[in-house]
Amino acid sequence: MAFRAPAAAAFLAAAAALGGCAVFGSGTASSGAASSTNLGPDETGGIGVNAFLWRASLDTLSFMPLASADPWGGVITTDWYANPEKPDERFKVTVYILDTRLRADGVSAAVFREQLTGGVWTTAPVNPDTGIAMENAILQRARELRLSQIE
Repeated sequence: MAFRAPAAAAFLAAAAALGGCAVFGSGTASSGAASSTNLGPDETGGIGVNAFLWRASLDTLSFMPLASADPWGGVITTDWYANPEKPDERFKVTVYILDTRLRADGVSAAVFREQLTGGVWTTAPVNPDTGIAMENAILQRARELRLSQIE
């Protein structure tokens, strides 16, 4: 019984170490999917996601305060932003960069809204088109950045 705990710990450590290999890929995959190893530095920029989508997301959200930005995981989260003309309403956005390639489905935006009622911020519905409009603005900016690099 005394050998089971150390053996189990060693097994779990080995499994975790070997399991981590699959997270980053072996470099021998034969699929047609692009990875950061076969993209040029202009596409990834040394980060884990598409550099154009990343920069475009930061540019598009530049009017909002950033809460966090993870270039390896591809997640940008803003803090709450209230338009000075409408201080009883505030928004928060989370952008997910989903691919290393510049693709229309490589970005997703989640928009959250709260309203101030009775001195308390309460969750309010968001028009579904708001997230789509944010994604389209990011994609448009990414295209502009890509085209400016070609010229």
